[in-house]
Amino acid sequence: MAGICRVLTQNLSRNARIVSNSNYPIGMRTKSAAAQPNIVVENEEKDVTSTGGNDHVSSRAKIVVSSPPNIHDIQKLGGHGQPNTIQLEFIDAKEAYRSKTTWEIFRAIVVLRMCQFDALVTYNKEIMKFAQTVLGKRLFERIMKASFYSHFIAGENQVRIQPTIDRLSKYGVGAILDYSVEEDISHNKAVEAEMESCISNEANPEEDEGHLKQYKAYPEFGDRRENVSSARTYFYTDEAKCDQNLRTLLQCVDAAGATSTDGFAAVKLTALGRPQMLLNLSEVLIRTRDMFIQMAGTDKNLVNVKLTRQQVQNELEKMGIQSRDSTGEWFTWMDHNNDGWIDLLDWDRLMHPDVTLKKIFTAPRIQKGQLEPLQLVFSEEEERQMKRMLQRTDVLAKRARDKGVRLMIDAEQTYFQPAISRLVIEMMRKFNRKSPVIFNTYQCYLKQAYNNLTVDMELSQREHFHFGAKLVRGAYMEQERARAQEIGYADPINASYEATNQCYHKCLNHMLTSIKRYGDINLMVASHNEDTVRFTMRRMDELSIGPQDQLVYFGQLLGMCDQVSFPLGQSGYAVYKYVPYGPVADVLPYLTRRAQENKGMLKGVGKERNLLWQEFKRRVVQGKLFYNP
Repeated sequence: MAGICRVLTQNLSRNARIVSNSNYPIGMRTKSAAAQPNIVVENEEKDVTSTGGNDHVSSRAKIVVSSPPNIHDIQKLGGHGQPNTIQLEFIDAKEAYRSKTTWEIFRAIVVLRMCQFDALVTYNKEIMKFAQTVLGKRLFERIMKASFYSHFIAGENQVRIQPTIDRLSKYGVGAILDYSVEEDISHNKAVEAEMESCISNEANPEEDEGHLKQYKAYPEFGDRRENVSSARTYFYTDEAKCDQNLRTLLQCVDAAGATSTDGFAAVKLTALGRPQMLLNLSEVLIRTRDMFIQMAGTDKNLVNVKLTRQQVQNELEKMGIQSRDSTGEWFTWMDHNNDGWIDLLDWDRLMHPDVTLKKIFTAPRIQKGQLEPLQLVFSEEEERQMKRMLQRTDVLAKRARDKGVRLMIDAEQTYFQPAISRLVIEMMRKFNRKSPVIFNTYQCYLKQAYNNLTVDMELSQREHFHFGAKLVRGAYMEQERARAQEIGYADPINASYEATNQCYHKCLNHMLTSIKRYGDINLMVASHNEDTVRFTMRRMDELSIGPQDQLVYFGQLLGMCDQVSFPLGQSGYAVYKYVPYGPVADVLPYLTRRAQENKGMLKGVGKERNLLWQEFKRRVVQGKLFYNP
């Protein structure tokens, strides 16, 4: 943080006013045809202290976005034609909550305050179940809709969420729709479902010993909900349930297309099929990558490392290994431009009904001087289940493309993520030719995040498809660390919060400079960290990436971080709220996680609550209790 502020201080000292260049590349989607805004940074002294996830800036530095106002701009800015101001410390309560009624502000104060009571958060499940029993379903739902539900949830269905979407849009904020219904199954049932869906019925215990520790299922970590407060979890039960999940996600895509012109829909691939495929495919990819690194002699700058099939054979000979396989099935060789580059998997090949996944799901394993395949065994029915997972994913992506909706594929646990990322990249190959339909998620608390991001971006440039990425810090840190320590493999998580911040900003800076260079890259900065938002805005200005270009988006959760979202949106930046919806009884697990997340974000929530109080008192004093946006 100190380094960022030093750079910002130097820039401000050098120029009291910085006006952005108007010669920007044009983005794929534009919310308005407004004139290019001028970005003005006003110079003042700053004193910065850092605590936890949010840094406090005790300064009055601000970025002013001004443009010749027209009717559309005046309406978008809430009815006034004056240049809007974004204060870098995000403390303008009036601008932050102009979209809320006074009742909604009071409700937010109460909800966020209740999230700070340990007993309420820790035992919220039990409390809510008891309340349902005592009050009855109807009264319980009315109370929830007057409190937690309406603060964090947009509504029950497409019709009910429309007013929320419209109001967000009025103040320059888009929506990422997520149908947040979850099954509230017991711990034992979750473990049973996970173990049955991750281990083949035909698995040989002796062969199982040859698998990498990280890519095996363990009953003590079978309930993937444990030690996770900010991510939804799906458990596989049968194919009918996956088909039902697909129908739900298709409805979510339809709702996103019907309620806005530039919307997103959030998706988890574990909702669409048997997780055994993701577990097995992840091991194949990691083993193959490790072999590639061993042959290349480096794990640095992998994006610039090339190996042809002949080079692979030569490297094997140098290692004293004679391959037992001459068919090339361990590597799918795709050579679109005849340059001999290696590619590991081909989406169209996986989708082809005649391809046997057993032939593809092999990975190199060195045994006694021989390069042997690690056989991933599964039954014919399990293979059909895996193929159907791919087919469901394809159907969902096609629907999103046809509806003009972008799919945000969420990241999951590290033992699933290599496969998820690989499949998402193959989806980009197929569906991102003309515009960014598919977005992958990169968790920057992972040590390999930057490497993975740069390799994927290079592939997109090489093969000329739009690259879409969401950057997050990550949701599974405690769970991942505990699993690595207990099972006995290298911890995949960065050593400290500071290291994660550095990784996030490194990835962010790489993407922003690539956007400036290529233009066909789209970035979602999904963060409540105000320092990260400030860093992004500054780099956008330095690189002449305009807010109206719609190449860089900001994302926050509905009901949280409004002091950042709305000032950004009202000033022309592309901002989106993650908008969950669903019936009251079915979204209780989601509300539980939001309560836990707010409890853990003491500093950020404390600041937000203070701003809410400030705006509430201002309206009381000025006689605006019945303010209606």
